[in-house]
Amino acid sequence: MTSGAQGQLVGRVAVLLRAVSAHEPAGVSTSDLARETDLARPTVHRLLATLADEGLVDRHRDNGRWTLGPELYLLGSLAAARYDIAELAGDVLRDLARETGESAYLSARRGDETVCLAVEEGSFPLRSHVLHVGIRFPLGVASAGLAILSHLPDRDIDAYLSRTDLSTEWGPDHARDDIDKRIAATRLAGYSVNPALIVEGSWGMGAAVFDQRDTPTWALSITGVESRFRDDRRNGLGKSLLNQAHRLTQLLRRRPQSRS
Repeated sequence: MTSGAQGQLVGRVAVLLRAVSAHEPAGVSTSDLARETDLARPTVHRLLATLADEGLVDRHRDNGRWTLGPELYLLGSLAAARYDIAELAGDVLRDLARETGESAYLSARRGDETVCLAVEEGSFPLRSHVLHVGIRFPLGVASAGLAILSHLPDRDIDAYLSRTDLSTEWGPDHARDDIDKRIAATRLAGYSVNPALIVEGSWGMGAAVFDQRDTPTWALSITGVESRFRDDRRNGLGKSLLNQAHRLTQLLRRRPQSRS
C-alpha cells in the first residue's frame, strides 16, 4: 500500500470514529454513518468490522448500532493525564453555572473543530439543548468555537476562513464577512455571543481559555433561551465568563507539565 493510500485509509478511520462518537451513547447505524461521512456503505461496513475486531468499536446485537469500543476507553485513559482538564475545570463550571443560572460547558479545540468535554447544568428550568458532551462544531460556529477562533493570530484566521466556507452547511449568517464582524466584536468585548444562529431561540456566550504558550486551546461557554440573554444581562454574563476563563487559565498554567 502506498503512503498516499495509507493516509487515505487512516483518514477514513478517523472520520468514522468521530462520527460514531457523535452518536454516543445511543449508537448509529451503518447506513447513517455512510451518509454522514460520504463513504460507500460497503466501505463503512468493512472498516467498522475491522475496528470491531480490534475493540475500537462495538456493535449492539439487538439493533445493529455502532458505539465506541472498550479499547478506545483504555487508550483514552492513558492519554487523559496529558490532555484531560475536565476534572480541573469542575469547580469552575459549577461556579459559572451557579453565578449565571445557565448551563456551563467546557470545550476543547481539536484541529479545525471544537469538541464539548464537560457540562454543568444551570438552575434556570428552561434550557437550551444545542450542546452536549461529545458534540463537535467547526471553529467559528457556536460561541466556544467563535471565542477560540477570535483569539488566534490573524494569519491563522485568514488561512482557516480561506479554506473553509461555513455558510455552505451553517447558513448565510456564517459567510466570511459576518464571521469577520463577530470576530471583531469578540475581540472588543473579550467574549463571544451566538445570537441563536444554530437553533432558533437558543443563545450562547463563550470565553477562551489559554494554555502555557498563551494559545486559545479551550473555551468556557454558557447557553440558554433567548430571554435570558437580554442586553441588560449580557454584560454581567460576559464578566462571569471572563473571570472564570481567567481562573481556569491560571489553574492550567500552574499544573505540572507532563514530559513527552
